Amino acid sequence: MNRLESVAAPARSGILSERDLLEVRFGGSGGQGIILMGVILAMAATHDRRQVVQTQSYGPEARGGYSRSDVIISDEPIDYPQASKLDMLVVLNQKAADVYTGFLRPDGLLIYDSEEILKLPKVINLSYGIPFSKLAKEEIGRIQTTNVLALGAVVGITGVVSRSAVRKAMLEMVPKGTKEINSKALTLGLSLDPGDWLNLVP
Repeated sequence: MNRLESVAAPARSGILSERDLLEVRFGGSGGQGIILMGVILAMAATHDRRQVVQTQSYGPEARGGYSRSDVIISDEPIDYPQASKLDMLVVLNQKAADVYTGFLRPDGLLIYDSEEILKLPKVINLSYGIPFSKLAKEEIGRIQTTNVLALGAVVGITGVVSRSAVRKAMLEMVPKGTKEINSKALTLGLSLDPGDWLNLVP
């Protein structure tokens, strides 16, 4: 065993932290930073020394159109790079919620922006509705941080990656000049109490 292999991976804590294989999808519209969310999460997973595949898809419009980012995280090599049965879906607008909820596993988790998604699709297990865009505007002062704030909440609730890894990845991937405000947004997202936002859906 070499020195790197002997160093323990950062601890993860959350309702999905024990799963050795995870399929995650971020969905929203162009301009919401959906692709960046997936890229940061994928980079964070590599910092946790896990296997990862990240793919993305855009709609025909650069802004306001369709946008999706999938991340597969595993403790073992990943044989199939396409997400098909989602462990978690994170959506920032109504269309993404309507289109992608059906891809969730029966025990999958939905996290959504409750300011943007007013009609919750039926889900089998549980969901968290958090007003990400409202918090970004009122607490951070910049709606463009909604994606990073939401990603912080995702990590805080689920533990899909460690907190230290997502902080490191965020600082590596956000545009120059935005590290301070995005750090503030990530910290707020990580600090949210999951119990305040949990919905049990019959």
